[in-house]
Amino acid sequence: MARKQGSHSDITGPRIEEAAAQLIARHGYAAVSMRQIATEVGVQVGALYNYTPDKQSLLFDMMHNHMDTLLSALKAENINGDALTRLEAFTRFHIRFHLPRPDQVFIAYMELRNLDPANFAKIGVMRRSYEDALADILQQGETEGAFAVSDTRVAARALIAMLTGLSHWYREEGQLEIARIETIYWDLVRKAVSI
Repeated sequence: MARKQGSHSDITGPRIEEAAAQLIARHGYAAVSMRQIATEVGVQVGALYNYTPDKQSLLFDMMHNHMDTLLSALKAENINGDALTRLEAFTRFHIRFHLPRPDQVFIAYMELRNLDPANFAKIGVMRRSYEDALADILQQGETEGAFAVSDTRVAARALIAMLTGLSHWYREEGQLEIARIETIYWDLVRKAVSI
């Protein structure tokens, strides 16, 4: 099927991903059809296949893009210093990165079960890389005598889950500003690992 006159892949491709993210976050992956995504974007369903071979690939691409952007942003933060300084920087980074992306966060963390095994493994490697960054900070804190955690890997996953959970209840129009939320959650994270 030919693209509509005036269609541009650099515009339509991101619109497809955005529409799919909104629909999947609202209804769940299994309940969303390619036809619904096409309707949301305003293209014929056949036109979607110019951008993605199937719904599984679209889900994988959304998760991969989210994780790739997350890992690149974390690297750009260049978090250095003692463990306490690094942990605070990681905590605040995680919140600032995730809060503006509630649909992508929901998909990246809640729709893993819908990936086929090969795609699941690829996203798993990226997730472990992010967890490793936090586990490294926790291990540094143990070495410095600043933190007391019985298992750095479990602690890293628990802290990430707690921080990511913000996306479920935070609303931009709510009473708390992001800076205040960062401070509250930093206090919770610090107390969770402190001696």
